[in-house]
Amino acid sequence: MVTHDGKSWHYLDTAATAQKPRAVIDAMARALGEDYATVHRGVYARSAEMTLAYEAARRKVARFIGGAEDELVFTRGATEAINLVAQTWGRANLKAGDRILLSQLEHHSNIVPWQMVAEATGAVIDVCPLTRDHRIDLDAAEAMLTERHRLIALAHVSNVTGAVLDVPRAAALAQKVGARLLLDGCQSAPHMDVDVATLGCDFFVFSAHKLYGPTGIGALWARREVLAAMPPYQGGGAMIDRVTFARTTYAPAPQRFEAGTPAIAEAIAFAAAVDYVSAIGTARIHAHEQALVARLRRALGAMNDVRLFGPDDSAGIVSFVIEGIHPHDLGTILDEADVAIRAGHHCAQPLMDALGVPATARASFGLYSQEADIAALVEGIARTRRIFARG
Repeated sequence: MVTHDGKSWHYLDTAATAQKPRAVIDAMARALGEDYATVHRGVYARSAEMTLAYEAARRKVARFIGGAEDELVFTRGATEAINLVAQTWGRANLKAGDRILLSQLEHHSNIVPWQMVAEATGAVIDVCPLTRDHRIDLDAAEAMLTERHRLIALAHVSNVTGAVLDVPRAAALAQKVGARLLLDGCQSAPHMDVDVATLGCDFFVFSAHKLYGPTGIGALWARREVLAAMPPYQGGGAMIDRVTFARTTYAPAPQRFEAGTPAIAEAIAFAAAVDYVSAIGTARIHAHEQALVARLRRALGAMNDVRLFGPDDSAGIVSFVIEGIHPHDLGTILDEADVAIRAGHHCAQPLMDALGVPATARASFGLYSQEADIAALVEGIARTRRIFARG
């Protein structure tokens, strides 16, 4: 990548948000320009065409993860998708004494909504520990689960360690106790093959902007029968069947959960991102990123003052700390050399507590990442060491 003035820029923060290909930018520009009209309401031709494009986008995004269009709800992102499940399915199905199982490595978006619904319903949250290589410990989960557990909500891939969940086993554990399984797929959908039909989950959430698409839109997939039984999330236009002051009836899922004018251009750009990634192939992307992860972990592992987190086969993410150098300082100095990493708690403060650090430095790869990015990072680390040694 290059900066606006033609200099090399080494972007290693794809786990936070992915850079956008021209195909996505152009699709959004067309949707906002010559193709623009509202959806679902107009009787004129352009509105009808935009409605078809919007629903085609839903179909394409659903198929990308192996789902059906009537099982996919467009949301503002994965965060809203989890909140939707918590505030609809959770409030309708959880009661005092019921239990929810999370893990120590969850993003705040897969913790706070469950805390809110637990406080409202009297449900209890249990927290599964991690293995020595910072995976979710499913042996511990199996020992913790009881017939009182109604929901298991876990990250498919950790946004800090890159650890990949053994989903088939997690699904089997959920089925054994009759619990629903929600997967946070923000870090898996852009990097590996996902097929909800075979994963065995009940809910799957992900966001467009990590999948090379726009911000402000994401998706919730849920099993058809589960989604059909969930009450509305918000009230307003587009999610209704018939409104009177005496009584309102609601549209079927997924429209029931999409109140108001939707993110039309964003949905179309989301579908363009799906096309772009599908043309390359998620298996190919995953193999490319795994090779880069292995190379960087070897380079960092050779440094005796570096502590690495996560398993060796992490999915596109390498988190680490350098003895005596705060991640924020490292990130600032690297930025001077046009190397962009993420430094902080990554919206996973309970995980930082479990790791015994206030923050980590995180390098994360995308389909555009190259070995030159690793070389620039390693060189920047050496420069940072020299600066701190002089200090």
